[in-house]
Amino acid sequence: MVKSIETKTNKTKKASKKASVLPSSPKISQNPFRVNPRGEPQTMEELLAQTSYRFYGFRRGEVVEGLITEKTKKSVWVDIGTKTEGLILDKEMRASKDFVEQLKIGDKVTVVIYQPENENGHPLLSFKKTLNDYLWVEFDEKLKTGEPIKVRGKEINRGGLVVETKGIAGFIPTSCFSAAFVGNPASLINRDFEAKIIEVDKEKNRLILSEKAVSEQGLIKEQEEILKKIKIGETFEGEVTGVMPFGLFVKVKLDQKTKKAKEKEIPIEGLVHISEISWEKVDDPSKFYKQKDKVKVKVLIVDKKSGKLNLSIKQLQKDPWGEIEKKYPIEAKVKGEITRLAPFGAFVNLGKGVEALIHISKIPAEKSLKVGDKVDCFVESIDKGGRKMSLGLVLTEKPIGYK
Repeated sequence: MVKSIETKTNKTKKASKKASVLPSSPKISQNPFRVNPRGEPQTMEELLAQTSYRFYGFRRGEVVEGLITEKTKKSVWVDIGTKTEGLILDKEMRASKDFVEQLKIGDKVTVVIYQPENENGHPLLSFKKTLNDYLWVEFDEKLKTGEPIKVRGKEINRGGLVVETKGIAGFIPTSCFSAAFVGNPASLINRDFEAKIIEVDKEKNRLILSEKAVSEQGLIKEQEEILKKIKIGETFEGEVTGVMPFGLFVKVKLDQKTKKAKEKEIPIEGLVHISEISWEKVDDPSKFYKQKDKVKVKVLIVDKKSGKLNLSIKQLQKDPWGEIEKKYPIEAKVKGEITRLAPFGAFVNLGKGVEALIHISKIPAEKSLKVGDKVDCFVESIDKGGRKMSLGLVLTEKPIGYK
């Protein structure tokens, strides 16, 4: 039995020794796209690489160019270089009806891949980008011709109404509404109406329109004639028609004699910018005026092209800085109220339209100031041109080195 085991062991050693002298097998390349020694392709990828054939695979949202090969009432076929033609279905066609109607077989178009492949193997396409370009060209043309377009009110935004036309958002400022809607533009939400384009900027995606340019077209022509006669510096009685964060809209009435010698009032609206409401600092115009308030205004600018007036209320009031040096001579003691605090000091209201600064360097470390505090001060310096005044605090015990 022992001899048998030894015999098997010897045979195993001899077999192992014999295997060690056999030539080693060549290493198999791990590259799946290897080419055999004769240069023949071994995979489909290698085979395609030796031909001029290119496989196109598009992703959703990709923009491509193609040629229209067929057009029916319910679909448009576009050759975009794939094994099957792309398809634009009736739903997409309805969204771009005007654009589709002017297309012809053989036209080159830019399309967007809506779906890389449907159940029949056709890519589904969209005219979204081409239609967008087409619409902006159309807007430019309507701007030049003055032809109105149909829009739909969407939502109230700061300063006016956001509208939509053929999928493009536009904006109608409050000043561009007729008397029927200027006080209530929200009544146009979810309503279709006509408006005229007054500004187009595709790069900024900016489309500005006017509702009153359509509904008050006849009145606007009369206003244009009146504007030619208005001079800068003239004053008029007016009524506040709109209060906005940037200022007030004021309607002024001007007399004009018609050919029949009957007197007629022509309303013209102008803007009182927030900076022209008062000599005081105005952060919120609604704290100074409300709709239907009667005001007196002065004409600053006449824009005959846009038919607008820039008006001022404060220019008809006495400027408190006109004789500021006489009223507040240097070293004069004054009393005021802290209106706001800043990192560099505290602002003090001395009266209507006059605000002065106590610089931080003039406020002792132990002195704590807050808005609403009444303080005793003295005038240190005045810059009339810059409308600035510096104050110092009157202290019962002055710190060393403090004036």
